[in-house]
Amino acid sequence: MIREFRDFIARGNVMDMAVGIIIGAAFTAIVSSLVDDLITPFISLFTGGIDFSGLGVTLGEGDHAATFAYGKFITAVINFLIIAWVVFLLVKGVNRVKDAALGQANDAPEEKPAPPSDTELLIEIRDAIRAQKSV
Repeated sequence: MIREFRDFIARGNVMDMAVGIIIGAAFTAIVSSLVDDLITPFISLFTGGIDFSGLGVTLGEGDHAATFAYGKFITAVINFLIIAWVVFLLVKGVNRVKDAALGQANDAPEEKPAPPSDTELLIEIRDAIRAQKSV
């Protein structure tokens, strides 16, 4: 059983997945910091620093009353939209850089066209012979 587990872990796709998860977690931290520390304060300049997270309705009375915290939901939706926009811009930028790099690779000299096939050569020879006979 230990050997099967070792073989499972050593497979390429499991290792690729693990690397992807680690890179994804690091990327999440970068995007979250970008949004929380740079973009959100800039947006709050235009919105007057409105904070929706405190909005809600208390359902019931007493210490154990439930709170319908719709403000936190609004904040989560706004954060999602901002993060999605930032990720879109980052992916678009990465794709532009990748396309530029591939464009330089594609600027290499083109390959010579493939030589004609035997059938194409025989057809040309036949047509040339017919043209000489008709003269």
